[in-house]
Amino acid sequence: MLIDAQTPSRPDALLPVYSQFPLVPARGEGSWIIDTDGNRWLDAYGGHAVASTGHSHPHVVRAIAEQAAELIFYSTVLPHPKRAQLAERLVALMPEGLDQVFFCNSGAEANENAMSLARKRTGRSVIVSVTGGWHGRTVATLAVTDGAKYEAGARRAEIPLSLKVPFNDVEAIERAIDDSVAALIVEPVQGMSGARDCSHEFLRAAREACTRHGAALIFDEIQCGTGRLGAFTAAEFYDVTPDAITMAKGIGSGFPMAAVVVNGFLAEGVTTGDLGSTFGGGPLACAAGLATLDVFEREGLLQNAVAVGKQLREGAVELGLAVQGHGLLLGLRVGRPAAQVQKALFGQRILTGTASDPEVLRLLPPLNFSHDEAALVLQGLRTVLA
Repeated sequence: MLIDAQTPSRPDALLPVYSQFPLVPARGEGSWIIDTDGNRWLDAYGGHAVASTGHSHPHVVRAIAEQAAELIFYSTVLPHPKRAQLAERLVALMPEGLDQVFFCNSGAEANENAMSLARKRTGRSVIVSVTGGWHGRTVATLAVTDGAKYEAGARRAEIPLSLKVPFNDVEAIERAIDDSVAALIVEPVQGMSGARDCSHEFLRAAREACTRHGAALIFDEIQCGTGRLGAFTAAEFYDVTPDAITMAKGIGSGFPMAAVVVNGFLAEGVTTGDLGSTFGGGPLACAAGLATLDVFEREGLLQNAVAVGKQLREGAVELGLAVQGHGLLLGLRVGRPAAQVQKALFGQRILTGTASDPEVLRLLPPLNFSHDEAALVLQGLRTVLA
């Protein structure tokens, strides 16, 4: 039976698990979404920090199309030159010592693999995480994600919960990390909590405690990495080098891909079969990743994230708002329910995000967001907050 793609015969065929905007996108151009009626919407949400190079960047589109015409897929049972090229280019952008890559499909999968490597290397099972952290919805990542409903999911699967330490509490870190701990996993800037940024002191204390007790330090950079802070990695931004960085979201400009980049400590003893991913590092994903890095370099996206992020921050402060985060991962404390502000901005055709903190509005636009587009967001905020 043929189904009309424009008018689904079963609108309830999808499980009702997502809260969605009443907006149907037809296409995207840079920082703009064009709906099925031809209306243009300014995207300061970036598809949840995924559209790093904007929507349908011509260079990324061309790279994917050319690779698809050559070879859409073959599993990792065969090597592929683009997989090796992307690994080399990512390593070149990492802090010194992080020099081996495993490709997979999503942020949760990257975090699962990083924790698995830590447990294998140390022979320990305990994972420490930070309150407010959000690391995924798979079983192992639910155990380290903060929040009652996520912890309940881990309990249903009888997975031990992580030991959680309070956000930015240096003394708690030093007490929690001991010789029983396999790893500490932390977002240097907590995305879902409203772009809540860790202090340098907290991350340095985490590094020192993990080194002292032989535990692995994992930076979950799924949302705050890949250039979003104005440095390619959050590790570089904070000048703290972990044993593993997990990456996803913006690394493929919207094509699903993720990576775990590790140092020699976690790579030691890894052998054939220890990790695996059917689709991880496939030809299309790697073509998208390579093209994304091209755009970063050619268009100066790191520098743009700093400059436009500064404009947004200063403009928000002028409006009397407290600002969290860095670069183009910002949380604006709006002093009222952020969902109301989000809805009002939606009425002006501006897309933004909320957070687990009900008073924080998140801005996660493409990294090539322009100064003019930032000015439109600030004008929208000025209007709705008046």
